[in-house]
Amino acid sequence: MKVLYENVNLRAEALKTIDRVNEVIDEYAAQGLTLTLRQAFYQFVSRGWIENKDSEYKRLGGIVSDGRMAGLVDWDAIEDRTRFLRALPAWKDPADIVSACAHQYKTSWWADQPTYVEVWVEKDALIGVLESACRPLDVPYLSCRGYTSQTEMRAAAVRIALQILKRKRAVVIHLGDHDPSGMDMSRDIEARLQTFLEVEAETHWVDNFEVRRIALTMAQVQKYNPPPNPAKNTDSRFQEYGKLYGGSSWELDALNPTVLRALISDEVMLEVDQTLLKAAMQRDEDGRERLKKVVEKMRKGKL
Repeated sequence: MKVLYENVNLRAEALKTIDRVNEVIDEYAAQGLTLTLRQAFYQFVSRGWIENKDSEYKRLGGIVSDGRMAGLVDWDAIEDRTRFLRALPAWKDPADIVSACAHQYKTSWWADQPTYVEVWVEKDALIGVLESACRPLDVPYLSCRGYTSQTEMRAAAVRIALQILKRKRAVVIHLGDHDPSGMDMSRDIEARLQTFLEVEAETHWVDNFEVRRIALTMAQVQKYNPPPNPAKNTDSRFQEYGKLYGGSSWELDALNPTVLRALISDEVMLEVDQTLLKAAMQRDEDGRERLKKVVEKMRKGKL
C-alpha cells in the first residue's frame, strides 16, 4: 500500500530508480511473490542498472526507504523476513475455527509415494520463492542459513530416517550460491546427514538416501548469465574452487524467481507418482466437504 508519510525531496536519478524498483515489484507480484531488498538489488545488478557493490546496495536501500516514506513505493511489496511479530490466533466462536480447519484440511500427499523429498536452500532471502514452489506440491522446505547447524542436521536425519525405515527412497534437493562455500555446502549436507543416518536409519538402508544439488551450477551460470562477484579469497575453500572455476562467483538470488521455481518444481515432479498424487488430492477434497457439512450444522445450532 502506497501512503505518503513524509514529503521527501527526491532527485531525478532517485525517481528513476524508484520507477525501476516498482517495475521489479510488479514482476514479482505477477508471480504472487513479495520481494526482499536483497532480491531487488540482485535484479538491478542482473539488468545492468547498478554495479554489484555494497555501496550500491546501501544506496538502493536508502532510495527505497525514501520512496516508501514519500508514498511512491508500496510498503507491502518489500518485506523484512528476519523480523516479525508472533501472536496467538483467536476465533469468534467454535464454528469459526472448524470452518478455518475445513479450508486448511489436507493429508500428506507423499504418504503413499515411494520417495520422500525435502528442498533446502542456502539463504533465507529465497524462502518466499521456495515456498511458492514447494507448497503447491506439499513438499517440506528448509532455509539452511549457510552451513546447517548440527541441531537441525540431526533433526533432519531423524525425519529422513523415519521414511527410509518405511522402505522409501529419500531425496534432499539443495540450492546454493556458486561460490567456494556455497558449492561445498552440498557436500557437507550429504556427509553430515550420512553420519546421523547410519545410526538413525540402520546402516544397510542408507543407500536409499540422496542429496541432489540442482542450483547454482556452471551450466546455469552460462545459460542465464547472472552478474559475477569476486570469489572470496579469504574463504578456506577458495584455492580448490579457484582451480575449477577461476576467481568469480555467482549468487543464487540473481536468477529470476520464475527460473528458480521451475527448477524446483520440475525436479520434484520427477519423483512423483501421478496416480497416487491424484488419489491423495481427491481424499483431501472429500475430507474438506465433510468438515464443511459439520460447520453448517454448527451454525444452525444442530451441533
